[in-house]
Amino acid sequence: MAMVPSGSGGGPPVIAEVEMNGGADSGTATVRATVVQASTVFYDTPATLDKAERLIEEAAGYGSQLVVFPEAFVGGYPRGSTFGFGANISIGNPKDKGKEEFRKYHAAAIEVPGPEVTRLAAMAGKYKVFLVMGVIEREGYTLYCSVLFFDPLGRYLGKHRKLMPTALERIIWGFGDGSTIPVYDTPLGKIGALICWENKMPLLRTALYGKGIEIYCAPTADSRQVWQASMTHIALEGGCFVLSANQFCRRKDYPPPPEYVFSGLGEEPSPDTVVCPGGSVIISPSGEVLAGPNYEGEALITADLDLGEIVRAKFDFDVVGHYARPEVLSLVVNDQPHLPVSFTSAAEKTTAAKSDSTAKPY
Repeated sequence: MAMVPSGSGGGPPVIAEVEMNGGADSGTATVRATVVQASTVFYDTPATLDKAERLIEEAAGYGSQLVVFPEAFVGGYPRGSTFGFGANISIGNPKDKGKEEFRKYHAAAIEVPGPEVTRLAAMAGKYKVFLVMGVIEREGYTLYCSVLFFDPLGRYLGKHRKLMPTALERIIWGFGDGSTIPVYDTPLGKIGALICWENKMPLLRTALYGKGIEIYCAPTADSRQVWQASMTHIALEGGCFVLSANQFCRRKDYPPPPEYVFSGLGEEPSPDTVVCPGGSVIISPSGEVLAGPNYEGEALITADLDLGEIVRAKFDFDVVGHYARPEVLSLVVNDQPHLPVSFTSAAEKTTAAKSDSTAKPY
C-alpha cells in the first residue's frame, strides 16, 4: 500500500448533526486527512471489513485524523454488471441470471444500524479517527448507496443516502430523500458528503454550502480525467476542501466468469486488466491539488488541511454569504423523510413518548 505525501450493531444512536464539540478554530487548525483508494472484496463483506480495518490502521499510523473511503466500498460497486438487463430494458421479461446476481449483491449489503455498522464504529474508536465510509445499505429488499459517518469515540453519527443514482444504478438502488443530507460540526471542521454524480447537482451542493460545509467528501466511481475538473470547481465554488475517494480495481478483484461477467467491454477482460484506475484526490479551497490524483494502484492519499485556507478563500467569494443574492435567487430544501407507508397509531405513540422524555445533550 503506497502513500502519496502531502503536496503531490446493535444500533448505536444517531446523534444530531450540529454542535458536536463546538467545531474547529478555522483560523489556526490543521487537519491530516487520508482518502483511501482500494478495491472491495466483492461478494465478501467480512473480508472487505477486514481490509478496511487494515487500511484505517495504516492511515492512523501516518497521523491521519480523517479517513474517507470510496463509494460502495462495503457491499461493492457492481462495475461491468447489467443485472441481466441489456441496453433495452424489458421489465416484462427480466433475466433469471440478473435476479440471482441481485440476490448475491443484496446479501453483501449491510443494514444500518447493524453489526457491520457497530464494527465500523469500533474501528473509528480504536484508531481515533473520523471515518467516512461508502456502503451499500440494505433496508428490507431495497438497496441504497450510502455514506456513513463515525467519530473517534466510536460512535455512528448518521448517513447520507445517494439522492440520485446514475443510469443503470437506478435499476438496483433506491433513491434517498432530503432527510439524509447532513453536515456534522466536528472538532476537525464541518464534514459532509455527496456521492459520485450527485456532485454535479448545483442545488444539492448549495444545500451543503448552506450548512457551512468545510471538508467536502466526494466518494465516487468516476475515474475519468474530467472528474478532476468537477472536484476543482467544487473546491473553488464552496470555498472548502474536497476529498474524493475512488476504488482502484482490476478484473481479478471481482469474481471470475461465469459467476461474474463484465459487459460492455467487447470481450471478457484479462484478470490484470484495470477496470477502475482510481483518480482519488485532495483539493484545497483555492483549487490547489494537495495530493493525487493517483492512477497507479491502491494507495493512501494524504494531505494536511490548513483550515485557515477556508477563510482566505471566502474573502472574495462566499457562495451562500456575501456573494449570494437571496432576493433574486434562493433555495428551499425539503428535508423531511418521505415514507411510502405510515401509520397514524405509530405517530401518536411517538408523540406520547416524546412528551414523557427529557432531551439529553450530546
